[in-house]
Amino acid sequence: MDEALLRSLTPSVIGVLVRRGADFAAAEDAVQEALVEAVRLWPAERPRDPKGWLVTVAWRKFLDATRSEAARRRREDLVDQEPEPGPAAAVDDTLQLYFLCAHPSLTPSSAVALTLRAVGGLTTRQIARAYLVPEATMAQRISRAKRTVSAVRFDQPGDVATVLRVLYLVFNEGYSGDLDLAAEAIRLTRQLAAVIDHPEVAGLLALMLLHHARRAGRTAPDGALVPLAEQDRGRWDTGLIAEGIGILQGALARDRLGEFQAQAAIAALHADAPTAGETDWVQIVEWYDELVRLTASPVVRLNRAVAVGEADGPRAGLAALAELDDALPRYAAVAAYLHECDGDLVAAARLYAEAAHRAPDLAERDHLTRQAARLNTLLKDRRTD
Repeated sequence: MDEALLRSLTPSVIGVLVRRGADFAAAEDAVQEALVEAVRLWPAERPRDPKGWLVTVAWRKFLDATRSEAARRRREDLVDQEPEPGPAAAVDDTLQLYFLCAHPSLTPSSAVALTLRAVGGLTTRQIARAYLVPEATMAQRISRAKRTVSAVRFDQPGDVATVLRVLYLVFNEGYSGDLDLAAEAIRLTRQLAAVIDHPEVAGLLALMLLHHARRAGRTAPDGALVPLAEQDRGRWDTGLIAEGIGILQGALARDRLGEFQAQAAIAALHADAPTAGETDWVQIVEWYDELVRLTASPVVRLNRAVAVGEADGPRAGLAALAELDDALPRYAAVAAYLHECDGDLVAAARLYAEAAHRAPDLAERDHLTRQAARLNTLLKDRRTD
């Protein structure tokens, strides 16, 4: 299957459906369903006109969805005509929906993707970015998940681990952009912690609170990113930090270490340091070692390389970095920082520029571009002297 072909055709097929009268969201969903059909059928026999085939199938999917929506609205209209029931207590069922979308018939990764799209409100692009996969791949995964659960009853809620993963990703997306999304993730995690006594639930809540406490210091008045070492710690929310550390200590005392508790421990060490220079990097490396053991995540190993560079010197950090795939997101940014700390400003400037080109959002791109420009100016001044 030529994934590049499908990815290149997707925008134009969506455009055809929009011009025919479909709204953009409905057109996107219909094209995702058509892509799933293409993945299933094309390996056996690719159509002579791939775009025409996708348009035809997607338009048919759109019409089916439109008819289904119209029927649903008619049913709702009939319900609206019934007498009003008696008073009932207001109930927030968002958390329940998270559990229902984490259906046992789905793999954990598919359940997370479906929940993020259907309940969390994230776009397919945002979810794909969180999972480090192409958008077309994630669209197919979500469409398959929809098809899988379309014929099952939503009466078997999924497990806590899957719901925690969803809440974690929703918070991460909100932490990097939408404040309300991060606050909503914290609200739901508080609800979950109130009804489930589990150290990883507490660990995730602590992690969210500790990160959220630093939010005000992460950006300058002009919107530019401020690195952790340069943040004004007076702007951090000490109340949230104290609450997060207290929750974390209670979770760690139960001696059932999990991924979110280890991440929260790292965040607590950053939040508890009076200044950047007083950060206990040796202990942070030890917690990253625990995280590597728990997750084997290459992203965790990338962050560990930074911590090793701070604890044992930049060359030790570069040695740890050399063990990783240079295609990892933010690899070039980490390499640039470590090379700068090691005094190799030429390599650092080049790597900052490369990292800026690969940056996932505008704020990060601008920050890395400024870093590259700063070093290039410094190198120019040195040559002039």
